[in-house]
Formats: sequence, C-alpha cells, structure tokens
Amino acid sequence: MTNTAHALTLPQDANLAGFLKVANSAPVLSAEHEAQLARRYRDDNDVEAARELVLSQLRHVIHVAKGFTGYGLPVADLVQEGNIGLMKAVKNFDPERGIRLVSYAVHWIKAEIYEYVLKNWKIVKVATTKAQRKLFFNLRKARKSLNALTEQETHNLAEDLDVPVKTVREMELRMTSSDVAFDGRDSDDDEFSTSPSGYLPDMRYNPEELVTKAQTGNNNRDALYKAIAKLDERSKDILQRRWLNEDKATLHDLAAEYGVSAERIRQIEKRAMEKMKGQLIA
Repeated sequence: MTNTAHALTLPQDANLAGFLKVANSAPVLSAEHEAQLARRYRDDNDVEAARELVLSQLRHVIHVAKGFTGYGLPVADLVQEGNIGLMKAVKNFDPERGIRLVSYAVHWIKAEIYEYVLKNWKIVKVATTKAQRKLFFNLRKARKSLNALTEQETHNLAEDLDVPVKTVREMELRMTSSDVAFDGRDSDDDEFSTSPSGYLPDMRYNPEELVTKAQTGNNNRDALYKAIAKLDERSKDILQRRWLNEDKATLHDLAAEYGVSAERIRQIEKRAMEKMKGQLIA
C-alpha cells in the first residue's frame, strides 16, 4: 500500500477541487469487479488492484469528511485522515463476506477522522474514554445554536447516552471553553500577564513539596532494601550487581562466576524481583 498511500497524500495547501475531480472521475466498480480486485490484492499483494479499489471509494471519503467541517479543522486534513482509514479498510477487506467495500470502508473512514478530531480540536484532549468520545460527538449534534443546553436538553442527552448529568455539563464546559497558551504572548510591557504562567505558583521549590518528596524517596528506598534483605545471598548478590551497582554486571558475567547458564541467572533474577514486588505491595 506504500505507493497508494504516497499517491493520496495531500499537501497542507492542497486544492481540494483537484482531489474532488479525481474522486468523482473514478469509475464505480461492479460487485464482481470489486471482489476480483480484492482477491488479487489479498492473494497476490497486487498493489495496483488496491489502488483501483481505493480510488473507487474516494468520493465517499470526501462525503464523510464534509460532515466534520463544523469542528474548524482543515478539510484537506480531514480528507487525508479519511484516506488513511480507507486504505486500512482495503487492506482488511474480505471479499468472501458478501458485503460491498463501501459498507465496510465507511466505518474505517469515520473512525480515523474521529481520532483526528479528538486529538486536534483542542490542545488539551476533551475526550479520553469511550463514553466521553460518544458524548463529545453527540453533544455537538445536540447543540443547535451557540446557546448552552437547557436543563431539559441536558437531562435528555444524559438519559439517551446513559451517562450522568454531571458528565454532560462538564463536557459542554470543556467544549465551550477556549485554549489558553501557558506562557501567553511575548511582551516588553511590565503589565501583569493573564496567562497561567503569570499567576500559577511554581510548586517545585515549595518546602512542603520538597519535604514530601524527600520522605517518599526515603520510604521507598528503605522498603526496597528491606525487601532485598529478605532474599537469599545468591539472589541478593545478583540483584545488587545487576541493578544497584554503578558498574553493572551482565548475565554472562554472573553465569561464568556461578557456574550456571545465563538463562539460569535470568530466572533467579526474575524470581527475586517477583518476591520483592510481593513484599513491597503487601
């Protein structure tokens, strides 16, 4: 698919009119021809057959991509992501399942564009879980104007998607708030900066943070050495020299010294670490 992918790559300033012309001029394949091409690609890795399949579906990529224009992202980028989804669909398409490529490919196209929108709509991700992703796209559809959702609309959406009302409110707030650069814009003026760097405290040198960090480090170190002390002498020596010494020994070095294989040293090391892990989390 490398040649096909290269052929479908759009530059940042691509004129979509030209791409649209190519998409619309591609012939619509019959079911028989489509299946024949899919078999050629599957059985013989015929890249030209894959290219013909991809070109026949480009019009559907553009149609799906246009449905995402409300997010303020470049249409060329949406189309390019859709192309990636289409190529994945062609790669995984099974002509023996009795369905047309378009029915199979649309799901891949949408999935790739969904991912792109979620990653690029804002600097900070607005949806990370499956439920949040579903809410994100449904919330965009539910908001018919720039006005906030009414209380009834909020409850209806929460009920339809089986999520808490609180989650709908939080998502709407995240979607309507704008991104703010941490450092703001450079300025020679002595005016107070309204960017986060101007008012958020630097907690790195906060005495409480430093003491807590030091205590946590000491506690972890003490727990580690107590766990090591409970090991047999050979396991203790292997772990010490493999991980704690500045000049670390290799498995082969220790194998030669103990007169066993390197695999045996690795097994002892693994078993010792498992014992220590059990003691540390107990």
